[in-house]
Amino acid sequence: MEQNLPLHDILKTRFGLSEFRKGQLPILESILKKHDTLAVMPTGGGKSLCYQLPAMHFNGLVIVISPLIALMKDQVRLLRAQGLPAGCLHSGQTQDEKREVFRELNKGGSFILYLSPERARTANFAEWLKSQKVVLFAIDEAHCVSQWGHDFREDYGKLALLREIKPEVPILALTATATPRVLSDIEKQLKIQKPERHVYGFYRPNLFYQVEICADEGIKLGLLREAIRKNPEGRILIYSGTRNGCEDLASALSSEFERVGYYHAGLGANERKLVQEKLDRREIRIMVATNAFGMGIDYPDVRLVVHVQMPANIESLYQEMGRAGRDGKPSTCLLLYAKKDRGLHSYFITSAKAEASIINQRWRSLEAITQFVESAECRHEGILTYFRDTDRIDHCGHCDICAPVSQMKIIRPAESARPAAAGKTRLRKPKSSREPAMQIDSPEAEARALVLRDWRKRFAKERDVPAFIIFSDKTLRDLASRNPASLEELEKVYGLGPAKIELFGGDLLKELGQC
Repeated sequence: MEQNLPLHDILKTRFGLSEFRKGQLPILESILKKHDTLAVMPTGGGKSLCYQLPAMHFNGLVIVISPLIALMKDQVRLLRAQGLPAGCLHSGQTQDEKREVFRELNKGGSFILYLSPERARTANFAEWLKSQKVVLFAIDEAHCVSQWGHDFREDYGKLALLREIKPEVPILALTATATPRVLSDIEKQLKIQKPERHVYGFYRPNLFYQVEICADEGIKLGLLREAIRKNPEGRILIYSGTRNGCEDLASALSSEFERVGYYHAGLGANERKLVQEKLDRREIRIMVATNAFGMGIDYPDVRLVVHVQMPANIESLYQEMGRAGRDGKPSTCLLLYAKKDRGLHSYFITSAKAEASIINQRWRSLEAITQFVESAECRHEGILTYFRDTDRIDHCGHCDICAPVSQMKIIRPAESARPAAAGKTRLRKPKSSREPAMQIDSPEAEARALVLRDWRKRFAKERDVPAFIIFSDKTLRDLASRNPASLEELEKVYGLGPAKIELFGGDLLKELGQC
């Protein structure tokens, strides 16, 4: 049959593709060596091929754990349309439908079986699995395994049983968003043995990243309307932080724009299904949603993604922004931030019932995304470094920091009638565009800020973390303005706690002493 056929031959004859996408071949080569593998690739980057092709190569059974029934059904439909043997087992099937899946599977040879994590935990499944010729376990949306991930699910946390039942079968863990800490926790939770790590594709050259700091909700709404008017074609996704906010915003937009809908977890299952079907048929073009909407969503023509409140962490922000521009065409990702956004997340964290370690991690994640929002460094550079992408850049040319006068930028209505400001440094944005907490008001402080920014960039690069993780731009401005001369004076600087002062306080004083 197709056992051990060269990868490129299978790619061409069975999948109708002429070449691999970036990252796919190294991941497949790791799997073919029967190594456990961690793969981080963007949604739409071709993750599914990394477990579908090995089924053909090894002529055996690949079991895929997937969190969504709709996603499983879509994958099976597409595979069968290509003449590839596949099936799924889920709670929505009749007994006859399930028996048909087993009949096809029992014919032997290559087969791709999709299961929910809940079904994989059953005793009947464990007994059945022992007798099967499994060549690979693939865990999709693997960040759900980790308690440090942004979408932890308890049933995912029990999937180490796959390693216990079939210790000889390699495990492929796939996700679109995972930090090094999450990847390490995935290894631990799944009992993965010395995995090869592959992190690719966080850079999206067709996406324009923009952050706007807004004094109030009126400014946010004005920017949102301007963004929608600037994108008259294609779908638009707008993320709101609460269910009530979602409905209120959809109502407000409906007075000006056509085909507006909303989606959140408070809707009944049939209502959510109907809303999604309307979006599929383009009866809805502008979708206002909470973060309950999104996993498994794959539309090619999303021209605009807007967050009207800051998400709780960078992982969620990136995953939701990543739904834009999957057809490769220019698209805008706009984050509208007000100080009360952080307050809302602080309330959720302090109200949560969780272990102290998890609460502390949520605070760190909130601090990281706040510093990302307030940063004056290249947006894409920060994302690539945060996720430790294999490839890095210093300057993207298509974010609000690198290209402040880009045609892609959403201009505040009050600014549109006057020419863009020129000659501004990155540290002193026009106040109408960004509203820093404190201004640098002297040439000497400006010079110190430039020195400190260069030092922060070097220090961050040595540790392979984004510059905004070291300290925020608000801290940088306070340092430049205060010009502290001792460790005691550093303690008065915004955002510098004892740990950071101990780590690099002496270096900061040395840099300031040379200004």
